[in-house]
Amino acid sequence: MSRVPSRVYAVVFVLLLGAIAARSQTVIPQPESSQAQRRIHLILKDGSYQVVTSYTVVGDVVKYVSAERGGEHEEIPVELVDLDATRRWEKAHTPVAEGGDKGRAPVLDPELLKEEQERRSLTPMIEPDLRLPEDDSVLALDEFQGKPELVPLTQSEGDLNHVTGHSMLKKVLNPKAAAHQVLTLKGEKSFVQLHVDTPAIYLRIGEASAPSTGGAPLTVDTHGASSVKTDSDVRPDNSQYVIVRTDVRVDARVVTSFSLEALDSGKHIDDVIEMNQETLTGGHWMKLSPKRPLEFGEYVLMEVISEKEIKLGVFDFGIHPHTPENRDVIKPEPKRRIDLERRRPISDQQ
Repeated sequence: MSRVPSRVYAVVFVLLLGAIAARSQTVIPQPESSQAQRRIHLILKDGSYQVVTSYTVVGDVVKYVSAERGGEHEEIPVELVDLDATRRWEKAHTPVAEGGDKGRAPVLDPELLKEEQERRSLTPMIEPDLRLPEDDSVLALDEFQGKPELVPLTQSEGDLNHVTGHSMLKKVLNPKAAAHQVLTLKGEKSFVQLHVDTPAIYLRIGEASAPSTGGAPLTVDTHGASSVKTDSDVRPDNSQYVIVRTDVRVDARVVTSFSLEALDSGKHIDDVIEMNQETLTGGHWMKLSPKRPLEFGEYVLMEVISEKEIKLGVFDFGIHPHTPENRDVIKPEPKRRIDLERRRPISDQQ
């Protein structure tokens, strides 16, 4: 038997090494874990959200794995979580099924986007971290000690209108009659005192626009060329708002008649401040801005229906920069990450 040259062994050895190296370079794709792929927005009722990889509802808490804090197991009271919005987000961001457009970013459902915009339009942000609420209907934007805040205004209509809705009691003014008393508010000073001379006023409009009633009692003078009547609670297209300065007397504030025909004519009307009106996005709120600064004194916000009619439900307030802070104000609320108790992984607790 002939002996195989050592060079042949060397060649075979080199070929075997090459095959092994080529095989070692073949990458076998490993399936990624579903948790690593999932990034869910756990939406909270205050409008913020937590980025999680999974969550589950256990009794009165929601337990979740935080994607922002390295897979920490945390929990939050279920009453703070908007589960319906979270599930809608999941549905809208579900990855495309196999065979679809892989790698394509998920498209937000137009209906979901519309619903989210509608939800935000109910409580629009008017100053940094300051949103209009859902429950109050008429609010004035004030400033106290250099910080903005919203002050609720209450409607003053007393015993005149127990059954009817928002300012349905109307009064017809005769434009040719001499100036006379239209209505009287009891007390020389309103409960609400603002600290700025150009307060923006936000009015809730639409189906849920009926302001809360209360405040100082109201009496109506029906003498002279005027009359009082009721009508349906429909705001005409030409309806507008004005701020009227009241005449402060002994234990009373009196609103005197003025020429409604002169509004928008450019003529100056003593004690009447016209307003710029702007409907905010979504159509749920109207912003009213006085066209000129208000002097110190007592005022009412009044709705003018036409050149002859006004609504008798008014919102009274005063302008005085040195009064204490109002009650029940709404202040800015900066968004903060919810400080949750860090818990050990479940495996460590067993």
